[in-house]
Order: sequence, then C-alpha cells, then structure tokens
Amino acid sequence: MMDILLIEDEESIRDVLKSYFLNEGWNVRETDNGKYALQLIQNFKMDLVVLDLMIDGMPGEDVCCKIRQFSTVPIIMITSKVKESDTINGLNLGADDYITKPFRVKEVIARIYALKRRMDMFTNDKSNAVVTKRFNQGRFVINYTTNEVYVDGRRVELTHTEFKLLSVLTKTPGKIYSRQDLTYEIHGYRNIDVGRTMDMHIRNLRSKIEPDPKEPKYIVTKIGAGYKFDVQPEAQLS
Repeated sequence: MMDILLIEDEESIRDVLKSYFLNEGWNVRETDNGKYALQLIQNFKMDLVVLDLMIDGMPGEDVCCKIRQFSTVPIIMITSKVKESDTINGLNLGADDYITKPFRVKEVIARIYALKRRMDMFTNDKSNAVVTKRFNQGRFVINYTTNEVYVDGRRVELTHTEFKLLSVLTKTPGKIYSRQDLTYEIHGYRNIDVGRTMDMHIRNLRSKIEPDPKEPKYIVTKIGAGYKFDVQPEAQLS
C-alpha cells in the first residue's frame, strides 16, 4: 500500500490519475495548489509525489525545491514542458523521474511501480544482515542502512535517486556502468534516451561529494563507456 500525493491543476487529468491510482490499491491525497501541497506533505507521510509543474499557488519547480529542503520522498514530475532543458532543470531541482504530456496513464503507473521496486530493494537491503552496510572512505562515509552520507564529517542531503546512484557505484567500486545500466539499477527500466538525464544526476551528485566537481576523482567518467567509482587507497567496505 502506497500513500501518494497527486499535485495536478487540470481536473480531468487529476481525476483520471486518481482513479487509476485507487484501482492499484494506493491511497491518494490530491490538490491543484502548490502551497497546500507543501502543507499536506509536512503533515502526512507520503511514499511518493506526482507533481505537475503548472499548478496554482506556487510553481511546481518551487514546490519541488521546498520539498527537497526537508524530505527525500521520491518525486515524479509531470509537465507539458518538452524541451530537454526543462527536463534537465526538473532533475536538477531534485525530481527522480520526469514525464511529459501527453502521456499514457499506464506509463505513469509503470514508472511508479519501477520506482517502488527500487525503493523496496533498498528497504530489503537494510533488513539483510549479510549485505554491505557501510562504506568508509577517507573523505566520506556512506551508511546503506540509514541512507546517510557524510563528507568530511558533515552530513550531506541527497535525493532518493542520488543516494541510490551513489549506492550502486560504491557497492561495486571499479565497475563501469553505462547510462542505460544505471537507469535500470535505479529506476528498474531501460531507456535508450537517458544520456543527459543521467549526466545531470551524476553532476548533481558530484557537486555534493567531490572536492572539485569539475575534476572528479571519485565518480569518474569513462569516455564512450559510462561511469565508475574509483576507490581511493584508504577506502573500506564493512
């Protein structure tokens, strides 16, 4: 059972999505107002947010930013903005996925299930005593059980997707992942058109954990292949 917050200004779309969500057995809270949406997410536990960018009260981009100030709840953006720059901006603000209108409702459902599978896998990891629980590096510590990341002793707030991305890379240091591989590991589906999307997630993650994001030494690009996590001599898994 999932609790979903649906933020959509078009009543017809909101009603259709809500109907399908309820059919899946999910609990749904809905609104067309960005300010009210923030009140809802602060007062009720939500497992996922479906956020349209063109809403009343406050732009969806601002809603996403404010949510990220206090929560790592997964966010799927739905919007009529179709430019690549809009997608990149949405992901840069902290969204975990981005769907453009017009869309098929079944695609939205599939994206939600894919994101839920990844969330469940991380939850299962926490309850499995034999899995790697912690990564210790000279500069930073990753606690896979509590989803906490510390850089130079300072806790760093990551989005749900950023933490999953860092976990995948650090649990198999040295392994090269293509953009498609990382999309599958994080979202549970493959998409041939993921280049700039995954690059943006990587860029955001580097900005939070690298000493110099412009010259990364941990999350390294392998030209024509993908990304890998370079283990420094003092790194330890425990």
